[in-house]
Amino acid sequence: MATIYLAGGCFWGLEKYFSLVNGVVATDVGYANGTTDSPSYEEVCSGRTGHAETVRLDYDPAVAPLPFLLELFYEVIDPVSVNRQGNDVGTQYRTGIYYTDPAERAVIDRSIAALQEGYDRPIAIEVAPLANYFSAEGYHQDYLEKNPGGYCHIGLSDFEHARSARPAEEHFAE
Repeated sequence: MATIYLAGGCFWGLEKYFSLVNGVVATDVGYANGTTDSPSYEEVCSGRTGHAETVRLDYDPAVAPLPFLLELFYEVIDPVSVNRQGNDVGTQYRTGIYYTDPAERAVIDRSIAALQEGYDRPIAIEVAPLANYFSAEGYHQDYLEKNPGGYCHIGLSDFEHARSARPAEEHFAE
């Protein structure tokens, strides 16, 4: 098993999206890489804690390798947008990839470099070691399962794509 932390705007949709991916065995929404311990949602939304709304993904790399998960991530974010995804604006909605295994950095860097080839503007995804992570309040966990009509910047067709997506052979070479 492996774990990666992805920030892509509001964590409700990103959590649902990745929970549908074959090989992702668990998700958790929370707050990453900020300056305070155990922040509340209200504190994070104030913009004063420095945390990003983040989804922790526990996954089986033999089924869903990291390069595959990153490609799926890029499909549902605007990678050149700074502190904004969809209608959500603020530093807590920045995009980020936070890792705990230093060996993953090279995989992430190659993935970002390949993504950059498709854009004229610089990729705005923050890439950093995970400094800290705090699980969000219970009502945020599986939010869109509990509130199917809740706001999400990720479209319904993206959820269907996540459910059926399978990695290509080259994803296993990393």
